[in-house]
Amino acid sequence: MSFLMLSAADVALLIDASGPGLPRVRHFGAAPGTDDGAELLPLLASLVTAPPLLPAQGDGWYGRPGLAGSRDGEHWPVRWTLGGTDVSAEPGRGGTVAVTAADERAGLSLVSELGMDAYGVVTLRHTVTNTAASPYRLAGLVCALPVPARAGELLDFTGRWALEKVPQRRAFAHGVWSRENRRGRTGHDGTGLLVAGAAGFGFRSGEVWAVHAGWSGDHVHYAERLQEGAALLGAGELPEPGEIVLRQGESYSTPLVYFTWSAEGLDGASARLHDHLRAARPLPVRPVTLNNWEATYFDHGLDRLLELAERAAAAGVERFVLDDGWFRHRRDDRAGLGDWYVDEGVWPGGLHPLAERLRGLGMQFGLWFEPEMVNPDSDLARAHPDWVLGQAERLPPPHRNQQTLDLARPEAYAYLLERIDALINEYALDYLKWDHNRDIAEPVHDGVPGVHAQTLAAYRLLDELRARHPGLEIESCSSGGARVDYGVLARTDRVWASDSNDALDRQAIQRWTGLLVPPERMGAHVGAPHDHITGRSLPLAFRAGTALFGHMGVEWDLTSASEAELEELAVWIALHKRLRPVLHAGRVVRADHPDPSALLHGVVLPERAVYGYAQLSSRPESAPAPLRLPGLDPAARYEVRVAGPVPGSALMPWWASEPVRLPGAALAELGLPAPALQPASVVVIELERV
Repeated sequence: MSFLMLSAADVALLIDASGPGLPRVRHFGAAPGTDDGAELLPLLASLVTAPPLLPAQGDGWYGRPGLAGSRDGEHWPVRWTLGGTDVSAEPGRGGTVAVTAADERAGLSLVSELGMDAYGVVTLRHTVTNTAASPYRLAGLVCALPVPARAGELLDFTGRWALEKVPQRRAFAHGVWSRENRRGRTGHDGTGLLVAGAAGFGFRSGEVWAVHAGWSGDHVHYAERLQEGAALLGAGELPEPGEIVLRQGESYSTPLVYFTWSAEGLDGASARLHDHLRAARPLPVRPVTLNNWEATYFDHGLDRLLELAERAAAAGVERFVLDDGWFRHRRDDRAGLGDWYVDEGVWPGGLHPLAERLRGLGMQFGLWFEPEMVNPDSDLARAHPDWVLGQAERLPPPHRNQQTLDLARPEAYAYLLERIDALINEYALDYLKWDHNRDIAEPVHDGVPGVHAQTLAAYRLLDELRARHPGLEIESCSSGGARVDYGVLARTDRVWASDSNDALDRQAIQRWTGLLVPPERMGAHVGAPHDHITGRSLPLAFRAGTALFGHMGVEWDLTSASEAELEELAVWIALHKRLRPVLHAGRVVRADHPDPSALLHGVVLPERAVYGYAQLSSRPESAPAPLRLPGLDPAARYEVRVAGPVPGSALMPWWASEPVRLPGAALAELGLPAPALQPASVVVIELERV
């Protein structure tokens, strides 16, 4: 079969396997209206060289090679000979293509695995095997797909601790735009998603292509346009020199790399990714969670925690997570990390009194761990200094008073597995908060770079714990949102988007993190009235109305809250529970609202929808712009009502006093008259199809 097509959900991938080398991707984008790829070939004839699945100079590609490596200083250019193509596909329903190839002179063989799911998300993975006697030093292996000339603008993300996912745009010009990350984790500044699109694309309009590397270690995302006219998006792991050396018969596989396309802007691409993740790992109802970190920090007095739990339960909280400070010697962040035994001095009865009371209150019990890290001032580090990831003669630079534990060392791995497993069993834990609070510096394992082995070991540990405890839920936290990727999300149930609970910052952080992560997998907490990081004081309604649209939780010392605050919090939690079937299952939509001082977003199901309108700062104009509600069925009619508390200072329009019924087309095109809100205010709007 010379011409192969994978198609689903109006997306098509057309592959030309007619030559002796690797197949070339001739088209990735909108479905062309026929399932016969051969009849499309004349339309695809061009002077532009279509890159093969693994681009190389031998195939006429003069950009970044898909494979880079050498043998003890000798370099043999790779020119693949196609071995076979195995196709399992049905028109309109996606499928898989497995390609095998080899280069006997270079001493390498290749397997490339392409897939398309029912939602049009494309996955690609390459596996290269050394078939020669001499070692092959792999310097890089990436996955890439072409994008057309009309993709003239790039969007990616940067950020920092407590302010993740800051968007940045630029022209998709000649050359390479490369985002490399060598932090040993996805990174606060990691782009997560690299998007190319028609100039001016937004959330609701414009054709876009996007790539994401499903990998939690060092990685690269890149966009490249050659002067010959070809352009592509790619991603993969970013190994250090000497990190991956293949001896005869050994193989290396790239992480799974995800590609998506949409003619409906960023929301369309995001919806495909959400559908993919939801189908791969369906979740039960997401319990409203209280985490005690910003409430008590290292103060683990039982009476105080019990009072906090009782107030949380009264407000409707369904899960209590005990954060950092419960284990031996952990009175601050300078000691104890790695000593995963309950501190008998702080907890003379163990954690049982707390666990039993939580169960009596009807709440689940979760516990914080940071398995991949260790304090030098710990029993573990003193007993096993060789377990620290780094050079034997000197420690890497410290951060937060901690070093990285070498999980690729079998004894260290076994210790962690035994300790975490024992605590899960002893306390019947429902939930783990799995933290990772530093970038990995000088990651030397047995004299060679160790991030690759460290990442795989962390994955194995997560997988083993899930296999032993199928009902256990795990949250991935990494000093906030520094490990948000589909590699870790394949093994966990939610991510912590940011250490900042400041709702003003969270509005943007959650908006952009949500391109990749659906709401039910994105932790969003109601923080303290006076934010612990930014120092801003924000109204409870704004804090709760922001957390409402994620996996809602509380991170606030409720023992200091007034009765009025507790009553209002209970109202917001009850609203979240009522709207949870929509918020955690629907399609996320984000309006391209003309007012830069406000955000409008929502979640839409066929029968129901929920929108949030947030005023972030003072309006540039006296009258607020109408709220054009995206994602509705234009042929349907909807009952529109305000859900939840309304800010007392708001000037509400006529439709807010009682439910009204309006056509979906009018709501999307003309929009609702917007309430006039003061900064740091939010209104929740609920719609039901009638």
